[in-house]
Amino acid sequence: MMGGDRLDGGPRSAIVVGAGIVGLSTAWFLQERGVEVTVVDRSGVAAGASWGNAGWVSPALTLPLNSPAVLRYGLRSLLDKAAPLHIPLKADPALMTFLMQFARSCRKSTWRRAVRANVPLNEEAIEAFDVLVANGVDAPVTDAPITAVFRSTRAAEHMLSEMRELEKAGQELHVTGLSGAALREQVPLVSPVITAGLSIDHQRFVDPGRFVHALGRAVVERGATIVTNDVDHVDSSAARVKVSASGADVLTADAAVIATGAWLSKLAGRQVRVPVQAGRGYSFTVPVDRPVVGPIYLPDARVACTPYQGALRVSGTMEFRDPDDAVVSERVDAIVASASPLLDGVRWAERSDVWVGPRPVTPDGRPLIGEVSRGVYVAGGHGMWGLAHGPITGRLLAEHITTGKQPEALREFNPLRRTGR
Repeated sequence: MMGGDRLDGGPRSAIVVGAGIVGLSTAWFLQERGVEVTVVDRSGVAAGASWGNAGWVSPALTLPLNSPAVLRYGLRSLLDKAAPLHIPLKADPALMTFLMQFARSCRKSTWRRAVRANVPLNEEAIEAFDVLVANGVDAPVTDAPITAVFRSTRAAEHMLSEMRELEKAGQELHVTGLSGAALREQVPLVSPVITAGLSIDHQRFVDPGRFVHALGRAVVERGATIVTNDVDHVDSSAARVKVSASGADVLTADAAVIATGAWLSKLAGRQVRVPVQAGRGYSFTVPVDRPVVGPIYLPDARVACTPYQGALRVSGTMEFRDPDDAVVSERVDAIVASASPLLDGVRWAERSDVWVGPRPVTPDGRPLIGEVSRGVYVAGGHGMWGLAHGPITGRLLAEHITTGKQPEALREFNPLRRTGR
């Protein structure tokens, strides 16, 4: 067992349900504090939203989804199946409850509260990745600016004004305006319709699948067992926490962490009153004719592009649908239609690795991190920023579990709150 500075009276064993970036980070940092860990996941390591996302470790872009502008855009695009934000019109009581709470949370005051809540996580997000890489997680984390590109200077100024809200909340930003030759030198793929850009510096990116699998291997090498099974119940009524899985023996431990992403509400039960809904994102890989040295953001299309194995991973859309639904090919076509006019030298017809994954979204823009009953904790609902905030969430939650003291940075993420409170 690695680590060894577990505090007397803290848990000696824990079961982490969920083998994505949040669950495995929590497992790793628990091990660092001397806790014996078992990880259980229904499909294995990085099987959900942790595999095919854009891979950005981007503190400067962690803007919550629940802004008034998103609500206005969502209402306008409700009947447009090609819109980046898509809400299927079907009878789904859970989705309707979520959407009503989301609409009520799309107020400037609620959005700014979520912005402020993210800042402490942003401040330590990159350092938490550094700790993992320096201690056995064998996967590269690449420093590079993220370049947002626009058809007009006005659109660039609008995005910059949103980012300034993070700065007002205490987030350090390093942003440089680009145009002309400087823009095309930094992003050789931009098409002639692009006239302005923002270079968002001091950001990083990873191959998310590679990184999470490396994290999983590190957790096993440090003494953990990863079990593939579908957990259907977590019970803390007895002296120890019990985790029940389909067709398997009941697992017991001193503590349990539910980090199941878009499935969190189902397993956490009625104690968690803020619903977690699947905001499904799509990605695919396309060959390019010119090298890509760093991530490219297309805000007009709401599409993220990342260097990936000599090609380009293209990620986009927000689709509120059951997390287990299959790929909807029209959503992929919509990403291509919106992004292709903005980039040249991309062979869109040769796309491969088409993927869909459910990002866990809360109505008020704040994840759920903390204790919900004796010895049972949850960690999820990070929306589009689960990868960036996964390691720091794991580190802070491990501190909470082993010391019994809630870190100040987690106070805004109380999992027992009602939406917006």
